[in-house]
Amino acid sequence: MDKLKPKDDARAHLRKQDHINLAFQSQITSGQLDERFYYEPILAAHPDQSLDIGLDFLNKRMKAPIWVSSMTGGAQMAQIINQNLAQAAKEFGLGMGLGSCRHLLYDDQHLSDFDLRKTIGDQPFYANLGIAQIELEVKNGSLHKVKEMLQKLQVDGLIIHINPLQEWIQPEGDLITERPLDTIKRFIDYSPDISLIIKEVGQGFGPRSIEELLKLPIDAIDFGAAGGTNFSKLEMLRNSLERQDIIAPLAKIGHHAEEMLNWIKEILQADSRPSPMSLIISGGIQNYLDGYYLVEQSPLKAIYGQASNFLQHARGDYTILQNFVSSQVDGYRLAKSFLTIKPKK
Repeated sequence: MDKLKPKDDARAHLRKQDHINLAFQSQITSGQLDERFYYEPILAAHPDQSLDIGLDFLNKRMKAPIWVSSMTGGAQMAQIINQNLAQAAKEFGLGMGLGSCRHLLYDDQHLSDFDLRKTIGDQPFYANLGIAQIELEVKNGSLHKVKEMLQKLQVDGLIIHINPLQEWIQPEGDLITERPLDTIKRFIDYSPDISLIIKEVGQGFGPRSIEELLKLPIDAIDFGAAGGTNFSKLEMLRNSLERQDIIAPLAKIGHHAEEMLNWIKEILQADSRPSPMSLIISGGIQNYLDGYYLVEQSPLKAIYGQASNFLQHARGDYTILQNFVSSQVDGYRLAKSFLTIKPKK
């Protein structure tokens, strides 16, 4: 067998010059360190594609624990954005939730924006409706429309997003007259065979809400935690200046993902029974280090969701999104190889 030889590094002298020129710009002070992790540089080699970071999630195999969180519903660029996102989900083995599919309950005008099963292949793929819409279909006795829509899209299940504050603040918002918990239970009674994810939209769930969700026969909770896009604040900014002053305090209500994970740990410990529930930890996750940190702490099977960063890279040529997703997956492998979570003090 031939021995491995050192690479012929034609740029060595240029690299050394870069080191001299950039040395004074490359100092990280103690206050800038990411204190969430222990860095263990001697315990692994550089990871490659053989390092498996995949998992079985929602009865499908994912190659990386990353969920493309719901977005773009009805937007002008929805078709190209959704096509790009679905293509990336297939290439990198991710899961994907659509933006609001409300209009598809009544006509097929925007069906091409959401008809992505051929693009995404066999990856987890979920439609999305708001709790106000589900409440309306329950009252009208027309939940069959939801089933028909899911069949038309060939999705694996439904995300119901819970957003009473957003609806109240939104100038055109729907009035929610029933407890969302009761509406969810009625939907489950009507369609116990539909895989269901319950999602918040930027402010998260408090401990009592989480406790009730953990009792339900649903497949996953999507945190939609504070720190990401806050749709209550977004709708606030669409109001008059006078009304913005009145409702501004509500936009600051909410819970961070780590806080919700701690509540889930406490609830499960008190119950002392394993839960089949899965988690999509979304909201305020900027990169693979945030995602890795939260997933590693979860007491339940978990992946992490991103929306705004994916959206930012999905609006044009696919290679832009492809390069971004590749960097996130590679970064997660690197984190898994060299980083462990510091225990809480």
